[in-house]
Amino acid sequence: MELDNQVPLPSKLHRIYEDTNIHNLYIFNRSGICFYGKNFTSYFKTEKNLVSPFITALMSFSQEMIGKKFRTIEMGDVKFVIFEKGKIIYNILCDTIENEMFLDEIISKINYRLSIYIEKENFDIDGGIVFDSKLKEVLDNIIDDTLINEFTLNSEEKILEYMKGLRQIDEIDGTILLTDKGKVIYSSYPKTSLKEFLKEVDFRVKIYNNSILKLFYTFKDRRFIFSEYIQNKCFIILVFNAHAKFGIAACHLNQIVLSIKKFLLN
Repeated sequence: MELDNQVPLPSKLHRIYEDTNIHNLYIFNRSGICFYGKNFTSYFKTEKNLVSPFITALMSFSQEMIGKKFRTIEMGDVKFVIFEKGKIIYNILCDTIENEMFLDEIISKINYRLSIYIEKENFDIDGGIVFDSKLKEVLDNIIDDTLINEFTLNSEEKILEYMKGLRQIDEIDGTILLTDKGKVIYSSYPKTSLKEFLKEVDFRVKIYNNSILKLFYTFKDRRFIFSEYIQNKCFIILVFNAHAKFGIAACHLNQIVLSIKKFLLN
């Protein structure tokens, strides 16, 4: 089975990486030897050879202390999320609002293609030094290809422009668009406000065992949410102000969902 080495367009990748909540990715073996590191944004500059021993030491410590390895370390507005896939460990530094189910799916796809390459080249990933002259280029292509497929929807640019235009509707306080995995595609709220918002409504999403279907929620200040899952591809949340009428809100939701469906079909 051959790896697909088709590289996504640089301009599209640059836009995706600018907007992402993922800042860094490190890949290392169970001995803590980091053989790949990538910065997606310029917010955090970390040394990969310092991060991997730190994470592996903490994983061993938690295993001894509580009988299981931790998966997440939160530090203010960012977090480390660790995925152990057989002999390979993936460590992501991202904003705390990033959906971990979405991250797991991305890492699983990267790991599947990386495992094929490792088996094909027949090198020892558990060795003290992991060296392969083509490995960085192969991983760059795998990661770019995976992310560009996960981060985009059909007619994405048209949908985003349409979402931005919803700010003109008086009754709407804010709008959020997520993928079916919970990845935030667009939000009219800044990241700090979005983080608090997602925490407040998170328990409603979990009712459906991470399969987002439909959400209705009211805030203490009488704002309320109408939302809908659209064609198994994305999930829209509309936050209405306290002065909006339920009937008007439902009408706005129906019209917006219909417009997004048309964009997805084109």
